[in-house]
Amino acid sequence: MSNLFELRRYRLKPGAFDDLLTLFEREFVHTQQAVGIDVPAVYRDVDDPNAFVWLRSFENIDARAGALATFYNGEAWNRFGPAANATMVNSDNVLLLAPGRLGSDFFARSGARRTSAPDPADKGLVTTSICSLAPGREQEFAAFFETEARPLIEQAGARIDATFVTTAERNSFPRLPVREGEPVFVWISAFSDAEAEETYRSRLRQSAAWQDRVFPELDRRLWRPIETARLIPTGRSRHRWRGGASL
Repeated sequence: MSNLFELRRYRLKPGAFDDLLTLFEREFVHTQQAVGIDVPAVYRDVDDPNAFVWLRSFENIDARAGALATFYNGEAWNRFGPAANATMVNSDNVLLLAPGRLGSDFFARSGARRTSAPDPADKGLVTTSICSLAPGREQEFAAFFETEARPLIEQAGARIDATFVTTAERNSFPRLPVREGEPVFVWISAFSDAEAEETYRSRLRQSAAWQDRVFPELDRRLWRPIETARLIPTGRSRHRWRGGASL
């Protein structure tokens, strides 16, 4: 079971996304899995062609330290890491997260190993929404989201696959920086396609409960506007729409 996640967003050099994706999926997914790191999701940002977004997970903070040390001192990274780094402008936009409420099959799916490329038609559209919070308010915000915001979001048509909060753990592998001291709440939603996501947003705009009561209260708790990214799962990403089934 994964009890710790990294949400990683890299800024790439113009036009480098496909080069990194090819290298990443060929050399870095199975080699991370071999040392105990799961890679359930890799995404292409719809609105930023030079962003590379992915999730990886670990059993716990100590397992993370050992697994990362093994991977980054291993053959795959030593051989192909310089080529990967050459595609990037920066790679330190990283959130270290504890899982909140996850889809019932999330861990089972994350533990599975895909043996063939999935049907591109089942990718759908994924959104990540990052809420920046005051220190110590993560659990309070998570409770408000679950009781007040989540029902309206789901009624409007989003399938919420996962929620996360900033972990209280310190970075156990300082060689790779993370955004420490930035409390956040994150939710990840999936839609069948871009049209379904736009319909969802339209329904929220038309919802009196959302516009007059829930969103103003949610917004009052934020330090900055919600940071939302619209993402397309890549070919080997296990997190995807899958015809509407839960993760």
